[in-house]
Amino acid sequence: MSSSSPSLSTYRVRAIEPFSAELSVPGDKSISHRAVMFGALSNGPCVIEGFLPSADCWCTVEAMRALGVEIEVLEESDWGPSKLLVHGRGGQLEAPGGPINCGNSGTTMRLLSGILAAQPFETELIGDESLSRRPMDRVAGPLRQMGATIEGRGERCTAPIRITGTRDLTPIAYQSPVASAQVKSAILLAGLYANGKTSVTEPYLSRDHTERMLKYLLVKTVREGSTVSIWGGQKPESRDIRVPGDISSAAFWIVAAAARPGSRLRVRDVGLNPTRTGILSALTRMGAR
Repeated sequence: MSSSSPSLSTYRVRAIEPFSAELSVPGDKSISHRAVMFGALSNGPCVIEGFLPSADCWCTVEAMRALGVEIEVLEESDWGPSKLLVHGRGGQLEAPGGPINCGNSGTTMRLLSGILAAQPFETELIGDESLSRRPMDRVAGPLRQMGATIEGRGERCTAPIRITGTRDLTPIAYQSPVASAQVKSAILLAGLYANGKTSVTEPYLSRDHTERMLKYLLVKTVREGSTVSIWGGQKPESRDIRVPGDISSAAFWIVAAAARPGSRLRVRDVGLNPTRTGILSALTRMGAR
């Protein structure tokens, strides 16, 4: 073995004994992002419980604060702020005093692009080294079709990106080449402020947290097959939001229980959106109950 070869380690893994447990998991990351953004766009105060205070989700909080949204921390958990009060501005945001740092959060950058497409000012979005390599062209393309001016680096439109929005967005019927909840959500958020019906068609249905949450906030969306439509001129109602536990965090425990005969596991308050429960379907087909 050459001196440049990586060192190898040996690990012994011993099967666990059957176990019985009941647990809860931290809040859903995707829903936490959306709760803050939708609360900011609503027409009044919104309490968010079960918020996941991860670095990515906190980037969304700081981004909305930079756009003039007041966000208070009401409660702290062992891992950080878990209950927030968002003072909605009804979509009337303020121009930020400088670039908005999205950190490593692609969700923040992509969904925020849809919101900023409808704001009558210029905003620069930046991110860390990793995020700055990730393409934003799939979001930039349809938002440009709607009338926003978006500039990024190269053909893939990587960060930093500059967005100049307009209050006069054009509704579109967009055929997405990929099934992406982030792309779909950005277009739907811009569609809230377009002059008519905006539709997104995907090759197959991506996760639909955005549509479900908008419906809860009394925004009309319609799904026909893999096409989702929204009508401009609507404003999300101010309603409190409880973020369920993230099934991605629960998955490790679920697999452990399924893999060890005789184990029983109860996971409390976890989100069971049908577009996010593939692991449960797979384990059921494998014989777990």
